[in-house]
Parts: sequence; structure tokens; C-alpha cells
Amino acid sequence: MLARLGGKPPAKGYVLFETGYGPSGLPHIGTFGEVARTTMVRNAFKLISDVPTKLVAFSDDMDGLRRVPDNVPNQEMVQRHLGKPLTSIPDPFGTHESFGHHNNARLRTFLDTFGFEYEFRSATACYKAGMFDETLLKVLANYDAVMNVMLPSLRAERQATYSPFLPVSPKTGVVLQVPVVERNIDAGTIVYRDEDGSLVETPVTGGHVKLQWKCDWAMRWTAFAVDYEMSGKDLIDSVKLSTQICRILGGTPPESFTYELFLDDKGQKISKSKGNGLTVDEWLTYAPPESLALYMFNSPRKAKRLYFDVIPRHVDDYLTFLEKFPGEDMAKKLQNPAWHIHNGQPPHEEASISFGMLLNLASVCNAHDKSLLWSFISRYAPQATPATAPILDKLVGYAVAYYRDFVKPAKTYRKASDVELAALEDLAKTLETLPAGATPEEIQNQVFEVGKRHGFTELRAWFGALYEILLGQTQGPRMGSFIALYGVPETQALIRRAIKGEDLAAA
Repeated sequence: MLARLGGKPPAKGYVLFETGYGPSGLPHIGTFGEVARTTMVRNAFKLISDVPTKLVAFSDDMDGLRRVPDNVPNQEMVQRHLGKPLTSIPDPFGTHESFGHHNNARLRTFLDTFGFEYEFRSATACYKAGMFDETLLKVLANYDAVMNVMLPSLRAERQATYSPFLPVSPKTGVVLQVPVVERNIDAGTIVYRDEDGSLVETPVTGGHVKLQWKCDWAMRWTAFAVDYEMSGKDLIDSVKLSTQICRILGGTPPESFTYELFLDDKGQKISKSKGNGLTVDEWLTYAPPESLALYMFNSPRKAKRLYFDVIPRHVDDYLTFLEKFPGEDMAKKLQNPAWHIHNGQPPHEEASISFGMLLNLASVCNAHDKSLLWSFISRYAPQATPATAPILDKLVGYAVAYYRDFVKPAKTYRKASDVELAALEDLAKTLETLPAGATPEEIQNQVFEVGKRHGFTELRAWFGALYEILLGQTQGPRMGSFIALYGVPETQALIRRAIKGEDLAAA
């Protein structure tokens, strides 16, 4: 981006970063990812350049609605308006002047919730205000060259009717996909054959037509002089076509970045229509937004699973990066995801208990609310309170929710074997000998020693047995840290209950 400037600001006076949004549906996790990632690139650019920047969130709300989304009310009413621009369809929710305006408002609220700095632009407003008129006339003047780019990419039947211009019918309000039979460059008009067979002449300016989206993308890049826009792997061919058209129109295509797509728990591509995968609301039910930002930051060019089981690791990774940040030199800080997530100013607090540890604590004490977990935390870290450790307090709430919905339903305890019973009895007695205030490391060493004394040559099997017998899960925490947090007497009592064969799933 810096090299692109050639040492001076662009003619418009700022570097323009753009993200696009199709408002036929509500904002989703891909919307968050694109704006978050673009914001990170923008922040990095601002660190190395004094040239002003702007981020535009563009809504293609003049697009004709092709099918009724499953998640809206008044479906029959919307069905009657199919084909019209989204901003010409009554709002099925009854809260805004159109369906497009409703979804645009949802987009802006969505972006505002995360504190993104952006300028919103509506395709309908831009077309009707004449912001695209000059570039639309260039499309008309270069019609044949644009067609030569687009036609080879289309099926034979589509080639027969394709035109980059989609007239908005003055009779029905529908965005028409009809052939253009005549062009008048001097007048700035086209003649098209309407659905009823009649010939209609219309200006290409003033919102009387919109462009097919690949041409529209190129036109927008040219009209706005967009400098940077990223897009998904599924749009690689579209980027190539739009780049060619942008150059035909005399524009300079933006710097681009191609990110990989998200996969569900079965490794299949996530689809809004299928509903597989994870929504933003679902992620934020169980983890802070910064952990989702970290997910977006990491390896954007690799396909990644986007499902509930990735949440705990990203929360703990975020906490680790946050904890390291204050002690790092500037070079390391710039490599730390916390810098990019918080634009160079990440928060910091001393009370640090991992999310995984909180989940295990919630699991063993069957936590149904935050106060129960805080009763253990306050003893372990007396200086920490919900007021002095707000990050930790939020994590406690997330841990209770995640435990309730994912950990608890999957918990399966097993009985101890004779060898394991003897080792558990030894562990309970060994814990009695620990001095008051024993450190997690001292406790961990004693757990190790008990395993060795009872023939667990592979200590992983010993810890696995503790997880399965005491916690009802196949994986678990570092036992020394967990026992220090849960409490030595409480752990002894838990072990005694397991030895007696009691139901540990009961509160």
C-alpha cells in the first residue's frame, strides 16, 4: 500500500479501504471477519504512514431480491416484491422504510457494537445522487470491451441476454435482466427490450439502471478510487474480471487480499443457507469479542474450522497474548495479535486465570452462576474482584454459559480400577501433608510422585484417569493449578467421593 502511493497522498487526499455487504440477509460472522481484518490492515498502515485513511462499508442495497430469506416475517408480502431493489421492498419487520433500510440499520448497529470506525455508503443513495454517473458513462462508452471480458465467463444461454446494465423498470420497479438492443453514447442512454416486448430507452445515470455485480464492483473501485479491498477465496475469478474492467474504465484496481473460507465441524464449507457453523451471536454467548477477533487474525489464508470447540483455545490464546504484551519490546508488540486487536492499546489486569481453568472449575463444582466460581477465585486470588478484574469477571460469566451448554451435556464419569483406587487414596493422603499455601508447582510435583509410585510409567495415563474419574472428561487442566484454585480440602473431598463410587455429576 505504501509503495502504491509513490511517496505522496492520492488525489482524493486519503487512502480508501472498502468492505462490501449484500443486505439481502442479516450481518453474519463473515461480515465481522472482513471488517475486522480490513481494520487491522488499516491500523497497520496508519502506523507507517501519515496519509489519512478512510474505511467504507458499502451496502449493495440496489440489488434485486432473488429469493425470500428464511429468517424474515411476512414472507408472502416479500414474495410479491421479488426482483425489486432491496430499498424498494417494504420492511417485513415493520420498523424501517424498506427491507434494505432495515438490514442496513442492522449492519450499522452490528459494526457499531464492535467499535469499528467506518463510513457507511448505500448503493441506492450513490446511484440516485449521481455519484456513479461519470463512471457509468465510461461503462457505456466501453461497452464492447466490458462485454469481451464478461461473455467468456458466462454459459451460452446467459451470453444471449447478458448486459452489464440492469434497468430498473419504471412500470414494475423490478431490476430487469434483459438484453440491450441499442446504445446512444452521446445521449448517455440505452434501449432495452422490456419483458412485455416493448422497446424502452433509459439513461444509464441517475439510478435508472444498476450494474451487474462484477461490473458494479469494478465501477465502484473506479468511481471511489478504492485502494484496498479483501475478499474470499470463492471470489478469486470475480476479482480477476473486475480488475480487468476497472482498468478498461481508466481506474487502478485496489490492492487485494484473498482469505480462505470457514469450515464447519465436519470440514464442510460454511453456508448461510445451510446454517452450519457458528454465528457471531453464538460466539459472543460463550466468549469475548476479542477472542473472535483473534480467530480472524490468525492464518487468514488457511481454511479453518469455525465451531464451538475452537472457542476455549482462542480465549486462552488471547489472554496469553494480552499477558505478554506489557513486557515486550516494540518489535515484539507489533507481532503480538493483541496490538492488532486493540489498535496498539490492549487492556491489562493482574488477575490471570485461564479460561480452560475456569471451565474445569465450573465443571467440577457444577456451576450454575458466577457467584459460585467467584467464591473459589476470591480465595485463590484475594486481590481479584469483579470490580478490579473486569476481564476475569466477564470470563467467569462466559465459562458458566459454556459449561452449561457444552461441557455438562458431554460429561461422562467412569469408575476407577483397583490400581486407580489405590492411587487416588494415596493422592488424597498426600494432599493432607501439603503445607498451607502450597504453590501449584509443589502440588503438581506431588501428583506426579503419586502416579509414579503406583506404576504409571506413562504419566499421561495417570492424568487421563484423573480427568475421566474426577472431571468426567477426557482432557483437563494442569492438576497442580486446578487443585490450588479449587482448594486442597475440596479436592480431597472430591477424591473421597470418587473412591466411594458416588455420583460426581450431582451438585
